[in-house]
Amino acid sequence: MSTETMTYKLGDLVWAKMKGYSPWPGRVSNPIKDMKKPATTKKIPIYCIYFFGTNNYGWIDEANIKPYQEHKEQCKQMCKTANFKEACDTIENFISGGEVWEDNLDSNALFDKLKEEETNNTSSIERKTPKIKPKKETPKERKRESLTGSVGRPPKKQRTDSTSSNNRLGSLSPVLNHSATAKRPGSLLNRPTHISKPETPPLDVATVSQALKDKNIQASDLKFGFLGLGIMGSGIVKNLLNSGHKVVIWNRSNEKCNDFVEAGAEKGLTPADVVAMSDITFSCVADPQAAKEMVFGNCGVLSEITTDKGYVEMTSIDAETSADICEAIMAKGARYLEAQVQGSKPQAEEGNLVILGAGDRQLFDDCNSCFQAMGKNAIYLGEVGNASKMNLVLQTMTGICLVGLAESMALADRAGLQQKDVLEIMEMTSLASPLLTEKGKAIIEGGFPTQMPLQHMQKDLRLGLSMSDSLEQPLPLAAIANETYKHAKRLGYGTHDASAVYIRARF
Repeated sequence: MSTETMTYKLGDLVWAKMKGYSPWPGRVSNPIKDMKKPATTKKIPIYCIYFFGTNNYGWIDEANIKPYQEHKEQCKQMCKTANFKEACDTIENFISGGEVWEDNLDSNALFDKLKEEETNNTSSIERKTPKIKPKKETPKERKRESLTGSVGRPPKKQRTDSTSSNNRLGSLSPVLNHSATAKRPGSLLNRPTHISKPETPPLDVATVSQALKDKNIQASDLKFGFLGLGIMGSGIVKNLLNSGHKVVIWNRSNEKCNDFVEAGAEKGLTPADVVAMSDITFSCVADPQAAKEMVFGNCGVLSEITTDKGYVEMTSIDAETSADICEAIMAKGARYLEAQVQGSKPQAEEGNLVILGAGDRQLFDDCNSCFQAMGKNAIYLGEVGNASKMNLVLQTMTGICLVGLAESMALADRAGLQQKDVLEIMEMTSLASPLLTEKGKAIIEGGFPTQMPLQHMQKDLRLGLSMSDSLEQPLPLAAIANETYKHAKRLGYGTHDASAVYIRARF
């Protein structure tokens, strides 16, 4: 179709609506590399749209596009999610950044700058402002400036460096090992400043773990998609590739994909692309909200899922969220499986997870070679929801145990006992377990390297408590443990390992 008949031109800001989703702020753009225009019998123009906030692209027909400014107030009321609000802020920052073109920057250059910054996890571009002459100050403003440091605006507080070398956790400073001062009464002055999270070493994708070598896996002929390359997803995909599986990946931040692409993975531009390129797609993201966005969001799973495909949800979620996703997937004629995992970063990288499956039994069997690469056991638990419930029961148990460990180690420290002695003696008793030993060492060393993020542990406790509410089952210990994690999270330890709950227990 000739461009003369088209209503919108390249660069126009619009609201674009995909079937089944709310309108989303976007920009008429050129298609990116390898993005083919879909065949259509409709006699209306179709446009390539860049979606703000998500960095995704999609083909949208003219009937589902509206001018941005004209329909802004109306469309902003149609969705209330955090990602949608972020997308609206991003397009508004793009618009405001275009008021002044610094160094003759045109709108396309500004747009490219925005995309680059969005890829680097920057939520919005900086506003470009012209150089202007300072206005003359009135005597009243000069007096106010002498009191505040600037006209009409109080000076910003200096932010103290909370990650100084004195508090780095590779060394056992008196702030962290209190045995020498155990008999002092507790005081706010004795509390440590915020402890910086140790850097996570890069994952060596090419290294094959010994556990994987011992399994002798026969890789499936199917192609598998994988959405999410976080702490767990990265280790899982590493083992899928090293066991010979064909894998298509997607992650919100593109840079995490590079090493896996070099190792043989393909990369999809959007979750929808991954589904289109794969027979079975796995998802392993942060929480129930993120899991739903993968499925129901713009360029999400539902836009490409078909009757010959399967979808496997590995995100730690509640049974209700799993049921919602299952209903949507099955409405498209596709198959759905929960595959909840027990384990943390080391187990994911070594291929020693425990997988809890529920849902389509044939899909569970089709994923058998993948489960062999991921873990040491895969258990089928029946209908959808059972795996999510079982996972939350086990996570509740884990969360309570870690708070108990943290409080016991804090008590030993306060009593003047050496924490390493406590751990060594515990390992000789029936209390010994890999979990308590691993987290006990993290408490003693004070590093809290992230293997199971504290905020994810708190999220699972919250979901477990929600399940208990619906069943009218009291969980007093879980409720107390949840409050302890929440406090540690508020202190700034959400992205540290769950063992950082010790900071709340000790101080």
